[in-house]
Amino acid sequence: MHPMLVLSPKAFNDKTSIVIGFPMSTAPYNATNPFAIDNSKMAKQPSYIICNQPKSFDWRQRRATPHPWKRVSEAIFQTARLELNDIIELVTP
Repeated sequence: MHPMLVLSPKAFNDKTSIVIGFPMSTAPYNATNPFAIDNSKMAKQPSYIICNQPKSFDWRQRRATPHPWKRVSEAIFQTARLELNDIIELVTP
């Protein structure tokens, strides 16, 4: 299993089969990664969203399914969105 925080909207994902987001990791070295968001509180174990590695893939072809946790908190989701914006500068603050 390779968890991912999906940032793209459901309508886009359904229409294109593509999801866009950030990979997630439980590797402890991410605790000091300046590009990782700590999601350990919600996960109740080490869990990090790796924001400097945006990915996209065809979820139908990979037979991807929702993670058992389903969602991250709204605060974590918004932080991840801001991190992506900082990388690709879609919106000027």
